[in-house]
Amino acid sequence: KREGARGLEDGNGGLAFPDWAYKAESSPGSRQIQLWHFILELLQKEEFRHVIAWQQGEYGEFVIKDPDEVARLWGRRKCKPQMNYDKLSRALRYYYNKRILHKTKGKRFTYKFNFSKLIVVNYPLWEVRGSQGRIQGI
Repeated sequence: KREGARGLEDGNGGLAFPDWAYKAESSPGSRQIQLWHFILELLQKEEFRHVIAWQQGEYGEFVIKDPDEVARLWGRRKCKPQMNYDKLSRALRYYYNKRILHKTKGKRFTYKFNFSKLIVVNYPLWEVRGSQGRIQGI
């Protein structure tokens, strides 16, 4: 692991995800959290590896291993007990147009983050420097 990032390294020595992705936007009990950030929270915690995990060797790509459980966790976080994967995947599709996230073709329950777009959308005063995901303030 290199300083300035958390997670697995991909096969090319790049980092799976940059530190800025874990910038605290809300307290753990807050309902004011975006789905993409909640997914990153799950991905960083060892206890959820059986339900959602980074794809080895693919920068920013993750697979939802247990869609029903991820939906249940999201529903609990948002105080929406009727949440299911169908509703959650609809919410994920919202990020396609914003180019924050996209579905990986040919792989079930597999998505990929566009981290550079997330910086532009959510952190307009930051920019990516180089391919290592290092970030510097402007």
